[in-house]
Formats: sequence, C-alpha cells, structure tokens
Amino acid sequence: MRDPVLFAIPFFLLLLTLEWTAARKLERLEAAAESARPGSGAYLTRDSLTSISMGLVSVATTAAWKTLALLGYAALYAYVAPWHLSATRWYTWAIAILGVDLLYYAYHRIAHRVRLIWATHQAHHSSQYFNFATALRQKWNNSGEVLLWIPLPLLGIPPWMIFFSWSLNLIYQFWVHTERVGKLPRPFEFVLNTPSHHRVHHGMDQLYLDKNYGGIFIVWDRLFGSFQAEEFRPHYGLTKQVDTFNIWNLQIREYVAIARDWRSASRLRDRLGYVFGPPGWEPRTAGQVSSAPGLATSP
Repeated sequence: MRDPVLFAIPFFLLLLTLEWTAARKLERLEAAAESARPGSGAYLTRDSLTSISMGLVSVATTAAWKTLALLGYAALYAYVAPWHLSATRWYTWAIAILGVDLLYYAYHRIAHRVRLIWATHQAHHSSQYFNFATALRQKWNNSGEVLLWIPLPLLGIPPWMIFFSWSLNLIYQFWVHTERVGKLPRPFEFVLNTPSHHRVHHGMDQLYLDKNYGGIFIVWDRLFGSFQAEEFRPHYGLTKQVDTFNIWNLQIREYVAIARDWRSASRLRDRLGYVFGPPGWEPRTAGQVSSAPGLATSP
C-alpha cells in the first residue's frame, strides 16, 4: 500500500512555506484588528513548530492505527460482508469517498459533544493561529474514526479503498486551514468545505461553536443543522486557551482533566457525566433547576 498522505507531505511543506513567507511580508502592511490578537494569517514560530511536530508524530501513530484497522476490516470484508464491490467500478469509489466523509462528519460531531472523544480531538483546536501549519496539528489517537468506519467493509468496500479515501479526505482538509483564501463562488461554498467554512469551525466565538464539521463536503452540515456561514473573522483556539507548546501535554491534557474530575466526583452519575457528557459539563448542584452544558470547545 502507498499512502497518498506520505506523497502529499512535500507539497504540504511547500505551501506552508509560501504562506509563512507571505504572512511575514504582509504583516508589515496590515494592522491587527486587536492589539492582543494575532494578525490575519499570522504565524508564530513556536506555535508552527509545535503543529509540525505533532503532525510528524501523527504519521507514525496513524500508521499504527491503520495496521490494526486493516486486520479488523479485512476480516469483516472477507467473512462477514454479504457482497464484495469491485474496485474497478466508479460507484464503488463514490460510495467509499462519500461514505468516509459522511462517517467522518459523524465522528467529528461526536468528538465535539462527548468529552472522552473531545480529549483526543482538542489538540487540533488548541492553536490560536489559523494557517497551514495548524492543519498539521493532528491528534495521535485515531481509534474513534477506525471504529466509526466499520460499516464500510461491511458494505463490501475493499479495505485498501477505505484507507485511500481516508487519506484523500485528510489531504483535502489541508488547504482549508488558511485565512489567505476568502469566500469562493457560491456553488463551491454550497457543496464543499472551504476555508471560509472551516474558519468558522475553528472559531471559539459563541456563534461559531460546534459548527461546520464536514471534511470534504459541507452538505452534511446543511442537511443535519450544524452549518454556520462566516459572518466575521473568528477568534481561534479553545474557550479556555492553553499556555503550552509541549506536544505531549497538548495531547494528554484533557485526559488528565477527565481523570481529575472523575476522582473529585462522589456519585457514579457525575463521574459518567464528566466522561461522556459534553465538554464543560458540570454536575447539578443542590437547588439548581437545570444544568446547562458547557461550551463544546472548552477543555
């Protein structure tokens, strides 16, 4: 197997370098809207190196998860699937690409609403900058996606096609992490995930929280009520910003917080709420009429 992501890495780095160079030149020409806020398309060297480092590690961890998934997918495809779809048929490719993207949407939405899953995804949202380097700030735990794509081998899609479509999905999402591309013509904005849509997804503003989960296609968000158009330039990062560039801490910090909250709770229902409730969930206190869930992108 040849993973397209490996062949795409040089192009990722080339585009990142071009955007970084442009940002350095343009930052002298444009003033930030707020003095304490990074300028549009800005880069911070330590932040970018953190993102790149996390991306390099994720190449190895993703390969490990794919190896485990290959064993399970191959068994399901060979012994359980009622039919096998031909890789030479166009509709098999359509099912594979659309199926991966739809199930990615489902996983992505769950990751923002279930704290245990959010714990692995939050690292990708931890940067206060939005640029091509941010696209490389990847998680190291792909178990959620691996489990959610189980229906695909059961539909008779060859496992290698699932992995290939997964890589295409990941490659596509690289270019939407930029502030240097404005809104595209309406047909593209209506169907595809674009930089404008993905800027909304990374925004920590109240209007933008938990919106635009699509990978390649934004139509899933339009169909399932999670779409939000870009109305103003977002503020990026988590609702409780992190103050570290340590890649290990960025990956495990939310797991540590879950363990701490679990130990602090005295009731099983509260412990389960801390693990499976939305990020920011807190137990109902005495005399409280209702408990509103916390912000979905808060750690």
